[in-house]
Amino acid sequence: MLKKSVLIEQKSKVTCKNLQLHIKTEKREASIPIEDIGFLVIDNPETYVSIPALNLLVENNTSVIICNTSHLPNGMFLNLNSHHIQQEMFKHQINASMPLKKQLWQQTIKRKIKNQGILLNRITNKKNTFEFLESKVLSGDSSNMEAVAASFYWKSFFEHDFKRERFGAYPNNFLNYGYAILRAATARALSGSGLLNTLGIHHKSKYNAFALADDIMEPFRPIVDEAVYLIMQQDDEQNLTTPIKSELLQILTRTVYFKKEKSPLMVALQKTASSLQQCYAGNRKKIKYPELWS
Repeated sequence: MLKKSVLIEQKSKVTCKNLQLHIKTEKREASIPIEDIGFLVIDNPETYVSIPALNLLVENNTSVIICNTSHLPNGMFLNLNSHHIQQEMFKHQINASMPLKKQLWQQTIKRKIKNQGILLNRITNKKNTFEFLESKVLSGDSSNMEAVAASFYWKSFFEHDFKRERFGAYPNNFLNYGYAILRAATARALSGSGLLNTLGIHHKSKYNAFALADDIMEPFRPIVDEAVYLIMQQDDEQNLTTPIKSELLQILTRTVYFKKEKSPLMVALQKTASSLQQCYAGNRKKIKYPELWS
């Protein structure tokens, strides 16, 4: 079943009763079955969430995301016991050989560059060199084709003076919000497949608790880029308003494709995570990434 995303922006009291999440604001009250919620985004510092509600949300594999004063996702609660043979999965992941990790990273970057090229072609209606760049990605991306592609991508995607920065000016704020939602969805899928988010394929910072999510989300980033581009074409607003945040949350239900099979992104991430788990276990050689466009 496709899960729902719930965004809380007003001062609220969040509790649970009879397996329902109860949300009360100064003006209204609402309830929703907890089993129907995939993501709960809390974007108000005066929101109260009861511990029983948090426990029930996490037990149902709901990602609870909190936002900072800039209204960007800043933290996340995930279920730590979401797979029945989790310890075995951890062992496979921890014992993964360096050649395997390099092959998986090569696959990931090749797919990312491919998707960037397709999106650029769709937006500019011009041919580009991304197919060539994709063909030059070596094991472990030792020649750093990801950076080469990114430089050309951003210059072509937005205006030439655009600089992609984590804390940069508009439209970086839109991109950052979308990427944070994508990261949370990826982390949720990986956790559900019994994988350890802190142990990445390529990302290795000791300060990063979601290194594996940062790895696996890479080929999916163009989904966010496309959503931001379309918002910019329709609206001159440069602040993260409620409608824009709601629009970016919709990426989770966007359709992607496994050959002829259609799948919402939220479900596709679970399939990708499951395939990675099988790669670690030695049961397959390639991560199953979907096509982002038909």
